[in-house]
Amino acid sequence: MTTYRLAVIAGDGIGKEVIPIGLNVLRQAGRVTGRFEIATTDLPWSCEYYLAHGVMMPADGLAILAEHDAIYLGAVGFPDVPDHVSLHGLLLPIRRGFDQYVNLRPIRVLEGIASPLRHSDIDMLCVRENTEGEYVGIGGRFKRGTPDDTAVQTSVFTRRGIERVARYAFAQARRRKRRLASATKSNALQYSMVLWDEVIEGLRSEFSDVEVARYHVDALAARFITAPESLDVIVASNLFGDILTDLGGALQGSLGLAASGNINPERHFPSMFEPVHGSAPDIAGRGIANPLATVWAAALLLDHLKESEGAALIMRALEQVARSGPHTPDLGGKATTREVGEAIMSALGKVGEAARR
Repeated sequence: MTTYRLAVIAGDGIGKEVIPIGLNVLRQAGRVTGRFEIATTDLPWSCEYYLAHGVMMPADGLAILAEHDAIYLGAVGFPDVPDHVSLHGLLLPIRRGFDQYVNLRPIRVLEGIASPLRHSDIDMLCVRENTEGEYVGIGGRFKRGTPDDTAVQTSVFTRRGIERVARYAFAQARRRKRRLASATKSNALQYSMVLWDEVIEGLRSEFSDVEVARYHVDALAARFITAPESLDVIVASNLFGDILTDLGGALQGSLGLAASGNINPERHFPSMFEPVHGSAPDIAGRGIANPLATVWAAALLLDHLKESEGAALIMRALEQVARSGPHTPDLGGKATTREVGEAIMSALGKVGEAARR
């Protein structure tokens, strides 16, 4: 039996409430399949850690994480710590330091959960470039405190960076419906997005079996609302992908369903898996946070570790609870976080037993 070493960063707010449920589900999947065990290293890195130590993680943080097979993250954020401090102090250094250049976001409406749209057949996969583009952090502020206060923020796009994330997206499209939508804005961004378009176009011949459509990102955002059933795999830059996937989370019925993988496809470094609902300080400690996104992220984690059986069982259990309940208040129900977690564990046992018959 394989033992996987997970670095666990529960983080802030509801992250501390949903991560234990995700770990329980991961361990249950290992028991049901009889294939693996989970060993964890619990790391207290968070905004609370920042307020005590002045940093989001210690100087040797990446070296500590590198000793693990994957990273399981809850949520980071606290009102007393500016968001740019927490983001640039923890998440972005991990993504860049471990070359997690793919951010993978499934966008699917589950049976039993109402989307705000009339469409029920939403099933997309967004592949977001995760290490360069608009979030490289190059720029500065000048003449602060004067009427000429100026901010400069520079995006960086490289042919290598675009091509590798595009190849990943093409490969995902080839495994699904062989349709790829590329988010661009080359009419206004005549350097970065023209390069983006050229790279996508250059890969067409290599993936001739995949139909490629190019959309300006504003038109693509509209298509998310008017014709989501026409979309399958979407590839987008860091900023465009960030915005589109949050729109996708809303289409799913709740950000409590939005799961994410920050992936180094070559497996030179550990990849990181997380729900992306944020730390939600307004409901933290009330026991009503939705754990479904965290469980979905656990399935993505197992799939990355090539434990496809365990990942599939977790998704079937999650789908059963989505269909039949119980649901937390964000989905119109009255269940607690713990009650939903217990229902997933029970469903996982049942689908595992059925699979063995």
